[in-house]
Formats: sequence, structure tokens, C-alpha cells
Amino acid sequence: MKQYYFDEIIVRRGTDCLKYDRLKELFGNADLMPFWVADMDFRTPDFIVDALKKRCEHPIFGYTFPPEEYAGCIVRWVKQLYGWEICGEWLSYIPGIVKGIGLALECFTKKGDKVIIQSPVYHPFRLVPEKMCREVVYNPLRLVKGAYEMDFEQLESVIDEGCKVMILSSPHNPAGVVWDRGTLETLAGICSRHHVTVISDEIHSEMVFPGVEHHPFPTVSDEAAACSITFMAPSKTFNIAGIVSSYAIVPDDSLRHAFYSFLEACELNQGTIFSYIATVAAYTQGGEWRRQMLDYVEENIRFTDEYLRRNIPRIRIYRPQASFLIWLDCRDLQMKQQALFEFVRDRAGLALNNGVTFGREGEGYLRLNVGCPRPLLAKGLDALGKAMEELKG
Repeated sequence: MKQYYFDEIIVRRGTDCLKYDRLKELFGNADLMPFWVADMDFRTPDFIVDALKKRCEHPIFGYTFPPEEYAGCIVRWVKQLYGWEICGEWLSYIPGIVKGIGLALECFTKKGDKVIIQSPVYHPFRLVPEKMCREVVYNPLRLVKGAYEMDFEQLESVIDEGCKVMILSSPHNPAGVVWDRGTLETLAGICSRHHVTVISDEIHSEMVFPGVEHHPFPTVSDEAAACSITFMAPSKTFNIAGIVSSYAIVPDDSLRHAFYSFLEACELNQGTIFSYIATVAAYTQGGEWRRQMLDYVEENIRFTDEYLRRNIPRIRIYRPQASFLIWLDCRDLQMKQQALFEFVRDRAGLALNNGVTFGREGEGYLRLNVGCPRPLLAKGLDALGKAMEELKG
């Protein structure tokens, strides 16, 4: 069995890399250590790079179509990970999950319609409908004994006939919650009764840690399958976000016909040569790499938790059940949000996501990306610890 090496530090600056090369523009300082945007600093797996190189040996990059193995490898991968048996006809390429959300809103809503989101949550869930002149309705998650739960009572109180779509983050970003079956069943029942279509963003579902079970939303009940569109991708897991390899799964005939006809009309269901090749390589050769990567990331989470407990106990983490993003609870520092963000940026030299980006419920929080070599993570945490010591002094 091949052992993969995740401690390798790869220079990404100067590659038009969002994470590093836009620090000056977005954070005001090009020299910060970046732990923000949700891609990883690990080398993209060799089997994906090799597959792309092999295709590049041919000198023509003309119009393309999905190779025969494309749908089949997704069907097998989804069954292997979740026990979900899907049909190839349920699948369609989409040009990115945020774009997919926008396309679904264009297809199933009109200006003035209401879109429900569960804050704190990935900020495009708010920005996309707002910029499309839809009204955002908030169903905030609630904290119960230090864990996030859905507030169904509040949802029932705000939902009305103007609510056409709900955007679900599953697993949840930024809190890292993997929703249990009962929670998703209840949500499906409410949305079905009120004729609300659920767009389930499950891009982090491949990164659920051992011992935790992810339930794709359509699998929890017939109601869920009949009212939902699910988005998945290999992009987070295999660090290929720049290739754009997302896809939709729609079990319901009516929803699928409406959405896929819309995509086909604009040729938005057509991927690039590289998106197909990368997906096939990832899903046919990536099982062992994924297992080793998840072990490494989970150890990074444990390392971060222990470091903070030992050195900065006033900052606590919500231990994520999936992915490489950690939701940091900094409320005990008793700093105003902008002061907190600027302290971490200016005194520690770190670029983290500002908690209020994810909604007002993010006041007092930051999001930390630990999808990186552990030496870089240790350096960043040490910088934060040193800044905290100077603050005390």
C-alpha cells in the first residue's frame, strides 16, 4: 500500500492562487499566513495529475463529452461511501456548486420569492439569493449544550407560501456538523408539507471522519427524495477546486426534468475535458489517498484542539465531524468582532475567515482551515499563541 506524504510544504505564491495571491487585496497584507479559503495545501494526488498529463500529451483540446466511465464511477463512489444506489440518469455535471445554487434559484424561483438559510452558514447561501433579488429568510441554528441543532419550531414560525427554496449545508459549513437521519427526516417533512424545494450542498460529505455516518438528504425519506436537489463534488476531497468538477443528483422525475432541461438549454450541463478526467481518476483510484488524507486532517484537528486547550484556553473549537474547517469560539476574549479579526491579522499575522461573514450568529467566532502540512499549522498556532501572550503583557 502506497504511503502518501502530507507534511510536504509546497510554495503556492505566484500561481494566481486565491488563498495566497489575493491576501494583499482582501486582507491588506500579502505576507500573512493564510488559513482561510477552503482548499488544502496538500499536493493534488499523483493519479489525478498523471491522468491530466496523459490527456495533455494529445495536442488538440476540442469539444468533448463525458467519457463512458464518468457516470458509472460516480454511481459506484456514491454507493461505496453512503450505500446510496443512484441511477446514471439522475446525474448531471454542474459548473460549480455556488453556480449550481444560482442556477437552481433561477429555475425554481422568481424575484421576490423567499429562500431559507440556516445561519451561521457558508456566506454564498445568503449572497447568491440577495444578488438575485430573492428575499432571504433566516432559520438560525441554535446552540444546545455546546452543539448546533436545527430549530424546527422557529422554522415553522417563519415559513410561509412565499418560501420556495431552502439551502441546506450538509455537512454544515462552518460548524462541521454531520446531521443525523432524524434531523434530516424532520426537515424533509416540514419542507414537503410547505412545498419547499431543498438544495442540499453536500460538497464536504466525502470528508466525514471515521465513525461518523453521512446521510445524503434524499436517502432519509420518500419526502426528501421528492423535494430535493443534491450537489456533490470531488473538489474538496482531492484538492481540485480549480478544475470545477461538481455534479447534481436529482431522484425526482419532475424536479429533474425542470432543472436539467434548464441546464441543457444553456449547455451548462457540459463539463470540460479536465473535469471529467479528474473526476474519473479521483473516484476510481482515490480511495486510499482519501483515507490517509482524512487521518492526517483529523490529527490536525486534534493537534489544534490540544494546542488551544494548553496555550489559549479562552479560544475553543467545535470539533468538526467532517472536513478541514474549524469553527473557533473566541467569545471569551470579549473582543468586538472587528477588533478580534484585526488582532489575529495584525498581531498574529494570520488570515482567517471573519465569523460574521457567515451571519450575525458568527459574532465572536473565526473559521480556521487546517487542511495544510502540520508544520505550517504549528507555525500559525505558535504565532497566535505569541500574540495572545503579548496581549496579556
